[in-house]
Amino acid sequence: MNSVHFTSATGEHTVEITRVADTQWHAVEDGRVVGRGEASRRPDGRLFLSTDAWHDQVFDRLAGAMLTVLSRPLYTLVDEADVDLTSNWERAGFRTRRREWEYVVPTDPQVTGLGTSRPPADVRIIAMGEAEEGPLRALDRTIRDEVGATVGWQEMPAEVLHLPAGVTVLDPSKYAVAAKADHYVGLVRLAPRIRQPRIGLIAVRADQHRRGIARALLTHVLGSLHQAGVARATAEVHESNAAATALFDGVGARRASSNLELVLA
Repeated sequence: MNSVHFTSATGEHTVEITRVADTQWHAVEDGRVVGRGEASRRPDGRLFLSTDAWHDQVFDRLAGAMLTVLSRPLYTLVDEADVDLTSNWERAGFRTRRREWEYVVPTDPQVTGLGTSRPPADVRIIAMGEAEEGPLRALDRTIRDEVGATVGWQEMPAEVLHLPAGVTVLDPSKYAVAAKADHYVGLVRLAPRIRQPRIGLIAVRADQHRRGIARALLTHVLGSLHQAGVARATAEVHESNAAATALFDGVGARRASSNLELVLA
């Protein structure tokens, strides 16, 4: 689409930065692609950038090309342990906005202490994939509206998607729910993965908080995984979410890593 040129650090070759699509850039040196940049818009409207570059100088040129034409604010996610990549984005002007902990969660009830945990007397847990779609979608929309009216979807973990209006649950088979009388009051979503399943979301209606429902949902999903021979799952938690942090810390989950969300305002 359009290109810019610069001389590499060695002075031997010219690196060409080309915008190959509306949201994609390539850096080419001596006929080889030595870097790629991409912009992707989340359903909540925020624009996230990513790069894959062989050298810091290539990163700087790719980032510069993207920042020149894209409207701010711009965001990116990095593994906090990747000091070099974090430094590259900071050099481009990005600053840390928030941190997400990635937990490794044991499933053995002898380790988690959840073997005797039960939901409140008026609540029952409906197993993964057995919830009725209508009530599940209604609960999902209620919870999304509550999040949108309070902390906002920009504060939710990266894997918790703010879906467009009218779109709710994408795959009901991935959910277990907590039911009270004739309606659902809580849900947990599990993303199956070959090595370690990911707990993508645990959420309870605001009027049912502090009743142990989230703990009961976690007990159910971890117990089911343990019975299936799965030793561990993973989950991501915003560091400011005291309730979720306490829940996972309380069952022996280990903080394995952390991701930083950076922003250029």
